[in-house]
Amino acid sequence: MTIERNFDIPLVASLALKEKQIQQNYRPIIAVHKWFARRPGTLFRGLLLSEFSNKKLVDTFFSPNNFAGRRVADPFMGGGTPLIEANRVGCDVIGYDINPMAAWIVREEIEHLDHDLYQQQARALVKDLEREIGALYQTDCPKTGEKNLPVKYFLWVKTTKCETCRQEIDLFPGYLISEDKRHPLNVLVCSGCGELNEVADLKEPGCCSCCQTNLVVKGPAQRNKCTCPFCGSINKYPRSSDGPLRHRLFAIEYANPAKKGQYKGRLFKKPDAKDLARVTKAEERWRGTISVFAPDEEILRGDESDRLHRWGYTRYSQLFNARQLLGLELSCQLISKQPNERIRKALATNLSDLLRYQNMLCRYDTMALKSLDIFSIHGFPVGLVHCESNLLGIVSPSGLNVGSGGWTNIIEKYAKAKRYCDAPFEVQQRSGKKVQVPVPGEWIGEAREGAEKRDVSIICGSSAEAEIPPQSLDAVFTDPPYIGNVQYAELMDFCFAWLRRLAGSHHNGFGSMSTRNPDELTVNVTAGRDLAHFTEGLAKTFTVMARALKRGAPLAFTYHHNKIEAYLPIGVAILDSGLTCSASLPCPAEMGGSIHISGTGSSIIDTVFVSRHNGETAKRSLFTKTSELIPIVVRDLGQLRLAGVRPTAGDIRCIAFGHMTRMAIWSLRSSWDTQLPTAVKLQLFGKIIEAFGNVQDVIDGATGVTSGKSEELSEFIESPLDAVAF
Repeated sequence: MTIERNFDIPLVASLALKEKQIQQNYRPIIAVHKWFARRPGTLFRGLLLSEFSNKKLVDTFFSPNNFAGRRVADPFMGGGTPLIEANRVGCDVIGYDINPMAAWIVREEIEHLDHDLYQQQARALVKDLEREIGALYQTDCPKTGEKNLPVKYFLWVKTTKCETCRQEIDLFPGYLISEDKRHPLNVLVCSGCGELNEVADLKEPGCCSCCQTNLVVKGPAQRNKCTCPFCGSINKYPRSSDGPLRHRLFAIEYANPAKKGQYKGRLFKKPDAKDLARVTKAEERWRGTISVFAPDEEILRGDESDRLHRWGYTRYSQLFNARQLLGLELSCQLISKQPNERIRKALATNLSDLLRYQNMLCRYDTMALKSLDIFSIHGFPVGLVHCESNLLGIVSPSGLNVGSGGWTNIIEKYAKAKRYCDAPFEVQQRSGKKVQVPVPGEWIGEAREGAEKRDVSIICGSSAEAEIPPQSLDAVFTDPPYIGNVQYAELMDFCFAWLRRLAGSHHNGFGSMSTRNPDELTVNVTAGRDLAHFTEGLAKTFTVMARALKRGAPLAFTYHHNKIEAYLPIGVAILDSGLTCSASLPCPAEMGGSIHISGTGSSIIDTVFVSRHNGETAKRSLFTKTSELIPIVVRDLGQLRLAGVRPTAGDIRCIAFGHMTRMAIWSLRSSWDTQLPTAVKLQLFGKIIEAFGNVQDVIDGATGVTSGKSEELSEFIESPLDAVAF
């Protein structure tokens, strides 16, 4: 059977939609290390089983599968989801990525780990750090008088020197640090004395309990301007020529795990003299430390990193305070002495992932009351209030982690991820409850006792230059870069600056000072990479993969964008490769509440493009005008609704764009001239898509339309495929 005949949109969409809500519960392996925009593992499992199994997808998805001898490639492996899913069901896999961080992460995901030895050595690392710097993460409770309680989070505000009176002023955008959602009352910082006040009504907060100053919610720092409270002059910020702004510790959230349940809400305090002395001590210790691993490399220019430059940051070391630098440096020194190479690599991976919580760009979520890691919006957010997490982590007497962003949190997630490799599972809805379903016989890795060894090849390099024997691949599954997508290399350099020093330059790609590469397939204004660069690079890679595919084998990939212009390179690349698009299938691949897309009108629906040298396509999926496209989109929407998806106008737009791209390829495939200039190809493809009509007409025609009763839709899904061969 093939994807075109066997892919079950309602089943896969239902699983993918739920997975993206809490992805670590469905695919714990993603916790090995942060990567961006990971597509659902359930989606790629569905594609693999649809292509390789002779049974219906619903009969195979929750059962063991073994496709030993099949060879699958991913030319843009990123975080490795397609490779991991293929490896799990017994396939030999080959993955390419130009970014050395991606290659490192995927190797860490797949490579076997001695769980007991890892846990033993990780615990030893934390104990060593506790002895060295544990006292720097403690505080005294002003309510009970208890000493040396663990701090969860330190809250810092940026400050600047008034240009007129030269006084140091706080740049508070607002004084609210805790909403009354997960804490009984709202917590406001007094603008006069800095004391923390708990208030019931933010509209009438009253006066400070300490100095009687009127409490306010809105701060003085707005739109890059701040009024000096001492002289009244207006100061502009940031001033990049002055370097990074300074920080002042103004609040602490601490924990009392032994007395959990004896108090309501969270424990907040204004820093006392001992807390400030700990800051000073950390600064003194850091000045006396000979740094080996803390990076002082220059932050290179880029579409994302230029934001750091505007705030005066020029070197990576400036993104951390002294306590963070001290703790991370000591962590690296301890890891470097680890005699077991596999454990050393695992702990180095942990440290690299830990960095996203251990920096002075993290923000504090006033509703969820937790640290937001630096990459929570897929960029470098430079705010005015920052959250420093406890580096060590806090573990309750019952063994549960308290708070986030520390070593114990990262170790727990990594251990769970690697246990999943040995015993993967699926999550199924049963009687309204989510149940883990073991899948015995499946596993992730290269070798396992009593099982046939699998070939795993992870290559740090451009897939456009890959040398793969012709007709040797049974499938290519990938999630390619999107035009104007996340600038992976610019962001990953933040982690790479530390990891390359700790891991050593002998690892492939680690000899460079940066993960950036001129051949990276992103549209990047700073690097001078335009739409033509993106199109040509994609076409080269698709052509290499098409040459390596067996006759009739699929190249399937996910894609979505809000603008039709972003689909033109996809169509050109497929046509240049000599393949024909046989299907465009919708599936949820994002979470609507994700910080980076929430409220933007972006779609959560990806199109899965399936292309082959030869095969068949559904006759009912062909169209030449808008009126014929609308019922196709309506059928897709009906299947998504069966899965619990509530399609938006943005979703309908992306689904329509997918079908229009597929049909433009279908229309041009027999007359396509690969020798035409790229600009001409893009223009030609765009004209064909325009001929299909206005996408707004599709949205208007499909909005509010149902596909009939679910029984009728199920009958449509089960009906034989009336196919057209190509």
